[in-house]
Amino acid sequence: MPRRAIVEKRIPACDPVYGSQLVQRFINRMMERGKRSCAQRLFYDALELVKERTKQEPLEVFNKAVKNVTPLVEVKARRVGGSTYQVPVEVKQQRGVALATAWLITNSRKRAGRAFAERLSAEVIDAANGTGGSVRKRDETHKMAEANKAFAHYRY
Repeated sequence: MPRRAIVEKRIPACDPVYGSQLVQRFINRMMERGKRSCAQRLFYDALELVKERTKQEPLEVFNKAVKNVTPLVEVKARRVGGSTYQVPVEVKQQRGVALATAWLITNSRKRAGRAFAERLSAEVIDAANGTGGSVRKRDETHKMAEANKAFAHYRY
């Protein structure tokens, strides 16, 4: 990292099917060992399953799911005078989306089921409806921040 210059954020190109940067970021996060075509196939298969099950536009359901999972506050460890406090901090929009995508992927990998596309579609549908492991994770994060509100004056 440079000392004085501000590092420019790299913005990924839009995905080929929906033309969405969010979808491309999600696929990049999903990708393992550099296999982008495999990750894209799994993601688009999952959205097809979402379309079949919900009878709605799959991109809208996906965007709603990411919005429902995105946290508003999180806790960060702050060391003050030998003891460590969990300090609640507001989450920037880009970090919130990054957390939401990570939680969606990890919770869909933990799910029971056969194909990953099925598990991902089920997690996206649950998140869009306000249920599922990803939304639970967001609620836990919010509860943790609420419980440690007393240490908010130790902000960064």
